[in-house]
Order: sequence, then C-alpha cells, then structure tokens
Amino acid sequence: MRIWVDGGLRDAADATVSVLDHGLTVGDGVFETLKATDGRAFATTRHLKRLARSARGLGLPEPDLDEVARACEAVLAANPMPLGRLRVTYTGGTSPLGSERGDAGPTLVVALGEASRRPDATAAVTVPWTRNETSALAGLKTTSYGENVVALGRAHAAGASEALFANTRGQLCEGTGSNVFVVLDGRLVTPPLESGCLAGITRALVAEWTGAEEAELPLDVLAEADEVFLTSTLRDVQAVQRVDDRVLPAAPGPVTAKAMRVFAERAAADTNP
Repeated sequence: MRIWVDGGLRDAADATVSVLDHGLTVGDGVFETLKATDGRAFATTRHLKRLARSARGLGLPEPDLDEVARACEAVLAANPMPLGRLRVTYTGGTSPLGSERGDAGPTLVVALGEASRRPDATAAVTVPWTRNETSALAGLKTTSYGENVVALGRAHAAGASEALFANTRGQLCEGTGSNVFVVLDGRLVTPPLESGCLAGITRALVAEWTGAEEAELPLDVLAEADEVFLTSTLRDVQAVQRVDDRVLPAAPGPVTAKAMRVFAERAAADTNP
C-alpha cells in the first residue's frame, strides 16, 4: 500500500505523521471520502470543494486543491483495486499540546483502502443523542468523529449499520456517515441543511436527479414514512428495511428503487458530475 503524506508517496510502514499533529491531539482536521472504481474517483470536484469549505469553516489555511487532486491521482495509480475508499485528511499540523495551532503548517494525507459493495437494504436505529445545529462545527466534515463512533457502536449492537440523529429541536437530521430521505404519500423528502446535517455529495446529486424536496421533519416521521433510504459516498442509495423495531413492508420500495436506478445510471454516465 502506498500513501501520500505531505508531498509524496510512501510505503504504508513509512507513512507517518507527528504524534503532536493537531488532528490527533484535538481532532483539528477535515476530511473527504471518495468512492474509487477501477482507479477513478467519483465526484472529485464536488468533494474537493467541500474539503476547502470545511477547512475554511474550521479556520485552517486554504488547501491547495491542485495538490490534493495530484495526490489523489497518485494514490489511485499506485494502488489498483476494483472498489476503494479514497480518504483525504487535512489537519492543523504539528502544534502545541492544546487547542492553539502551531506554525508548522497543515498536514495532508491521502490513502486508499479496499471497499465492498453495500447490500441494497439495511437496518438503522435512532439514538438518544442529538446533533447541535448551532454548533461551530455544524455542516463541516471534520475529523472530530467521537460521537459518531459511539452512536455507530450502538447501531451495531442492535444489528443495524447506521444510527440516525435528531437535532436539538427534535427534527430528523442525519446518520453518523449518511444523509436520510423519507417517502411520505409519494413525496421524496430530506432534511434541509439548516437542520445541521452535512451537505452530502450523494445527497445533493440524488435531490437534483430525483426532484426530492427539503423540509423540516420530526424524528418520529420514521415511524410513519412509507419508505426510508440512506445516501453516502459508499452506500450510494441504500434502502432501510428496519428502523428500530419497525419493519418497513417493502425495501426497497418503488420510490427508493427508482432513486437507486437513476443514481446508478447518472453516476455511470458522468464520474465527475
């Protein structure tokens, strides 16, 4: 395995960052995950724009997106595989042991790991913790993922692959690493960005390609929705067949199945939409 670290490719055993890196000590970093199929990443332009947006939101120096793109291409070329998770991590770099940043400059790491195709349907659970839609980190894809680790552990213990959060107003928000869509009387709806959810790349494409609406939704909409599905970089569009103890009668249902089909066709036709 060859990994890009601060300017060049290195063997995995030599691809190291400082133990004083701010991304490690305080979670001061942002990242992107891209799906890579046969050496080609999907929606690279959108992902790198969001990386820059997250970096600005966290107060990090503006990343050199040309360098990031070159790093992604180099890692993809050095690690051929049919389906992979391409991870770009950009941190505050070597810093003092506190919240203040040092002056060493940011760290850039790009790595690729093998991935497997997700099943068409999965289970999800709701969790008692909330997303704070007014947080300084709301809507940013940061490396501060501790609460997602805890919530995903709760989901796995319940035989599910995803945990779904409400925000502080009791509205449906997002999953630990996914956005959520529901079907209500034939309408396809997803929470708005104002709910505190991440501006998912797949979420945006699905909404654009299917005409889905944005609307504030109470968390208990999951108990009455005709269909529920998740979107993310590696899930694409994935039906939810169970939420907590509720089993949905048909998953994927007709609206979800159409979204799955449309997304697969449009993504195959254009790898950088």
